[in-house]
Amino acid sequence: MPYPGAPSGDADLYVKQSLFPNCFANGLPAPEAAVLAATQRPLAASVLTEQSGPPAWASIPSWDIIGTADHVIPSAEQLFMAKRARAHITEINARHLSMISNPPIVTAVIIQAAQATS
Repeated sequence: MPYPGAPSGDADLYVKQSLFPNCFANGLPAPEAAVLAATQRPLAASVLTEQSGPPAWASIPSWDIIGTADHVIPSAEQLFMAKRARAHITEINARHLSMISNPPIVTAVIIQAAQATS
């Protein structure tokens, strides 16, 4: 969708609310998935081609939680990226929003990362 003040050719990207629950929020209760669909923040299309500079993972230790039941990013792709970043990898049987569906595991990984880097 075009947005006010957008540079020529730019637009906001978002997932249709009707598709969001089965794609991004699969496995979550329907009312929660509906709220997430309605409150998602669009992403400007221009960010997909913008140069970012050196990746942070090249010089900063990384941790990654891979949801093996993700319907958005295949776990093989997640694993490829995590290995390339030399990340500490935790694989869980979770979908895309593991921080919502599996908060204890995500919290444990965050604490592990914080303790390792402090």
